[in-house]
Amino acid sequence: MRLMPAPSTPRYAIYYAPAREHPLSVAASGWLGRDAFGKFDAAGDVRPEADGLLTSEPRRYGFHATLKAPFRLREGTSVDDLEQAIRRFAASRSSCPIGPLRLDLLGGFFALVPASPIPALRNFAAQIVEEFDRFRAPMIASELQRRLQTPLDEIETVHLVRWGYPYVLDRFRFHMTLTGRVAEEDRVQTRARLEKVFRPYLPEDYRIDTLSLFVQENDGGNFIARSQFALKGEALLKAAI
Repeated sequence: MRLMPAPSTPRYAIYYAPAREHPLSVAASGWLGRDAFGKFDAAGDVRPEADGLLTSEPRRYGFHATLKAPFRLREGTSVDDLEQAIRRFAASRSSCPIGPLRLDLLGGFFALVPASPIPALRNFAAQIVEEFDRFRAPMIASELQRRLQTPLDEIETVHLVRWGYPYVLDRFRFHMTLTGRVAEEDRVQTRARLEKVFRPYLPEDYRIDTLSLFVQENDGGNFIARSQFALKGEALLKAAI
């Protein structure tokens, strides 16, 4: 009988994240209260300028856009194997346009999204979901049950069972989360705060030019950027950030 991975095993995710020194990353790190690219990252180390309650959930994941949602490694694979596969994939793909960004409210939380629809983004993300699914261990029962507590339609439920995440392929939407769920009466004020922080960085013509591998060493811990790979055939940028 095949054993499921223990819940305490690390989880990995493939994200898009701007370079650590990019002004958008700097602003997001200040807003969220932590820098996911920091080599030493304490779960309770919240920067004083951040709103601890408002950003508690996105802070744990770090500033990013999900391309391959968090997963545990399949038996017989290793993180070295995964990084080698990401390196090969990145070397074979050109960068993907994102364009300028805008602030949006998605299901009660605020995020940065493309200002205009970019069809290529969905195709790019689908390639990553499919290509790296061979590294994903089956979901453990508690994770599946937790996911099923969120209202999902039939297609999203099929995606969850097949790919380990409901919002993939036709249900994918590129977004970079900035808050947890915001009460309706607080949304106008929260939007104004976010616009003040992020407005200067929204007009840039963004592109997915790197893929970042994030790791969560223990359940409930922070996700930390482990490595980052440049697209367009460039070499690994940071082997152990």
